[in-house]
Amino acid sequence: MLPDWNQLRALLATVETGSLSAAAKTLNLTQPTLGRQVAALEDELGVAIFERVGRRLVLTEAGQQLVRHLRDMGEAAERVAMTAAGQSQAVEGVVRITTADIYAGHVLPPLIAEIRRAAPAIRIQVLATGSISDLLRREADIAIRHVRPEQDGLIARRCKDTQAYIYGTPDLLERMGQPGTGEALARGDFVGAMEGNADFVAAARARGVPLSEANFPFATQSGMTGWEWVRKGMALGGMVEAVGALTPEVVIAVPEIAPIPVPVWIVTHRELHTSRRIRLVFDLLVAHFS
Repeated sequence: MLPDWNQLRALLATVETGSLSAAAKTLNLTQPTLGRQVAALEDELGVAIFERVGRRLVLTEAGQQLVRHLRDMGEAAERVAMTAAGQSQAVEGVVRITTADIYAGHVLPPLIAEIRRAAPAIRIQVLATGSISDLLRREADIAIRHVRPEQDGLIARRCKDTQAYIYGTPDLLERMGQPGTGEALARGDFVGAMEGNADFVAAARARGVPLSEANFPFATQSGMTGWEWVRKGMALGGMVEAVGALTPEVVIAVPEIAPIPVPVWIVTHRELHTSRRIRLVFDLLVAHFS
């Protein structure tokens, strides 16, 4: 059986400091406790480690050999502690974020730059899909979503809601006769998603814009593509304010129409939330969107 490390440490401290009393102070122990540990080590090894010469403790020959090995062990233990501390403080490696392509292209760039400044050893990879399945398949570490995920094993933090408006180019609005009401706006063409326009239609109707599926002659699965069509004046489109503000070619079609609130959720795996690099990026995303 290997000796107790506490006993070995007590012996090494006694040798290094020159007395039981000094070693006890170094290890934050009482002198009797330290003395018992050294004595227990001698009993366990079956050798005398110290001889008393007057009031001094002097190492025996067996004790000298033992201490040489102990010093090697102490240095190794110190290296282990330093390595562990370095690993626990390291913030490096890949963090994958999944988000809609429109967010990836317009909203994330300044945030990625902020992460770069905070932790230059982190490498950010972005899946511009926005699918929660990227998290469930472990293809991504963090997701930015606009609906709360209900799947087990995920941590979701709701941030401050953003808001969306209906945008169009000045030229398109001019061709429409400068619509000033929701009813007039509903006579225009809109860019829609391949599926899932019902929520936008319901929110628009609640704000006096009586849309229907007939308003969506254009559809795409890509938010970035749809926004390009709006920017080129092909149709009207709904978009979050942060992206609209970065697109000088478009304006809010009817400013008097109340904006549509858009929730923002930051999501990660429950077990990945304990990773320092993922936790750092997660917290920076939450802070940014809050």
